[in-house]
Amino acid sequence: MKPRPRNQQGQALTEFLVLAMVLLPLYLLIPMLAKYADIANQTAMASRYVAFEAMTRNDSNNSWKPPEELAGDVRRRFLGNADAPVKTGDAAGNFLAHQNLFWRGPGGGALIANFDTDVGVSFGPDHKPAHSDAFSAASDGAPFNGVAGSSSGPRTAAALGLNERGIYTGNVTVRLANVPEGLKSLEPFDKIDLAVTRHTSLLIDSWQAKSPAQVRSRIDSEKLVPATALRDVAKVVDASVTLAEGGQLRGPKLGQLDFWSDVVPADRLK
Repeated sequence: MKPRPRNQQGQALTEFLVLAMVLLPLYLLIPMLAKYADIANQTAMASRYVAFEAMTRNDSNNSWKPPEELAGDVRRRFLGNADAPVKTGDAAGNFLAHQNLFWRGPGGGALIANFDTDVGVSFGPDHKPAHSDAFSAASDGAPFNGVAGSSSGPRTAAALGLNERGIYTGNVTVRLANVPEGLKSLEPFDKIDLAVTRHTSLLIDSWQAKSPAQVRSRIDSEKLVPATALRDVAKVVDASVTLAEGGQLRGPKLGQLDFWSDVVPADRLK
């Protein structure tokens, strides 16, 4: 066996130390990256809450939830302590009981330093403060804009419930505190002034209707349902069929839309 050359002794140790110098800062950053990723995920969930809340509370159904109230819900339910109870009118505070203890920097300070100033809710692509600014133009009603005219009045896209306001967008922005300065392994997180923004967009003015009667009123048009033009002769046909069948059968419900309703029998509701 030949002796190992002297110039190769300690080579593996040298390679390990060089590699460790590269990977060690990355390992030290993993906890901070995990915290930022968790905050980003919760911010996305909060934006979904804002958008879906608009589907149940808007100017055509009840009323808009005030932006201040929405922001309070977001702070308390999504960006605070997950174990804290959710109470009506209870705002998130800047103390340990309401903070997410995982979201803390190396010095122990909260990454969300102030709920009131660092967590915000805005609307639309331009991040405006009002619900009316949340809409982006869309052509959702275009195929039905030509639908018109029946005895009960005009049938336009608005009558069908396809309002032309477009897509509603809710935004949530979270500004994060910088980590303490002086730790080389955490640079550049000590001066990046990171802000996380997520948005969710929905068509809240779609085919929604409050009742079967409202659905019938929207589609009650000779262009949408040509059979509605037969209503004038429906009574004559019904009387003729009843007479011919000796009162055992009734005539077809020509032009009527009520039999399309998905109605649950009263005895099934008990």
